[in-house]
Amino acid sequence: MWYLIIFIALFITELLYFKLADRLNIIDHPNERSSHSYITLRGGGIIFSIGALAFFVTNNFQYPFFMMGLAAITAISFADDVRPQSNKLRIAIHFTAVAALMYQLNLFVYPWHWWLLAFIIIIGIINAYNFMDGINGITTGYSFTVLAALYFTNLQIKVFNNNLVICIALANLVFAFFNFRKRAKCFAGDVGSVSMAYSVLFLTTSVIHNAGTIFFILLFAVYGVDSVLTITHRLIKRENIFKAHRQHLFQYLANEKKWPHLAVSGLYMLLQGAISTGVVLLWQKEPRVQWIYGGSVLGALAITYIVVKWRILKQVQNEPAVS
Repeated sequence: MWYLIIFIALFITELLYFKLADRLNIIDHPNERSSHSYITLRGGGIIFSIGALAFFVTNNFQYPFFMMGLAAITAISFADDVRPQSNKLRIAIHFTAVAALMYQLNLFVYPWHWWLLAFIIIIGIINAYNFMDGINGITTGYSFTVLAALYFTNLQIKVFNNNLVICIALANLVFAFFNFRKRAKCFAGDVGSVSMAYSVLFLTTSVIHNAGTIFFILLFAVYGVDSVLTITHRLIKRENIFKAHRQHLFQYLANEKKWPHLAVSGLYMLLQGAISTGVVLLWQKEPRVQWIYGGSVLGALAITYIVVKWRILKQVQNEPAVS
C-alpha cells in the first residue's frame, strides 16, 4: 500500500510538472545533437529526484549527504534545462555533489589517489549517462536494468536500504509511462539523466565499497563502451569532443539506419540486462572468473560497436548525394 501511495503521488506530481513546464516554456527544440524532429516538454526526469526525496522523508531521513548532493546536482541541471548555465558553475556543483556522495559512503578514509580515481570515474559516468540520453526510452529502460541488478544484489549483501531503489524505480516507472513511447510526452532533460546517474552511482559505489570488488562497474558496460569508443572515434577525427553531435552508435541506429527509437532503447536495455544478470550471479565468485567475464563482455561489446558502426558509415558514404 505504501508503494502504491508513493506511485500515485509521483504520477500526480509529474502531471503537475507538465503544466508548469508548459506554462514556463520548458521545452526541447530539435538541434544538431537531437534524434527527434518535434518540440517536446523537457525536464520530466525531475521526478527521479522527487522519488528519492519521497524515500528520504519516509525513511527517517537516511543518507542526508547523498540527498544534499542530489539536491544540488538536480538544481543546477534543472536550471541548465531552463537556461544554459556556466560550465564552470556546473562543474563546480558536480564535484561538490560527488564529494557529498563520497563523504556519505566514508570513502575519504582511503589514500588520496583512490578517491581521486573514484571522482574521475563517477564524474565520467554521470556525463556518459547524460550524453546517452538521446532517444525515447533509453534512459528509463537502461536505468531499470541497473536498479534491478542493485536491488537483487542488495538482497544478498544488505548495504543500503532497498526502499531507496524502489522509490527511484517507481519514479522511473512514472517517467517511462510518458517517455517510453513512439512520440514521447516529455524528455528527461539534464535534470533527469544526471540525477538518475548520480542516484544509481551512489548505490553502485556503496556496493563496490562494501563488496570490495570493482566488478559492479559492468552495470554500466553498454553505456561505457558506446561513450568511450565514440569519444575515441571523434578524437581520431580531430573533432571537438565537447561539441554537440549525433555520433553514438545508438544515434546511428536511430538516425542513419532508421530503427524505431524504442527498438534501439529496447536493444540497449536487453543487452545491459543480460550483462547485469551475469554480474548479480557472479559477483561472489573468485576474481579470475570475474575478470574473464568482464573482459569477455567488454571485448564483445567493443567488437560489435566497431563492426556495426563501420558498416553503417560505409553504407552512408556509398549512398548517392541528394541534389
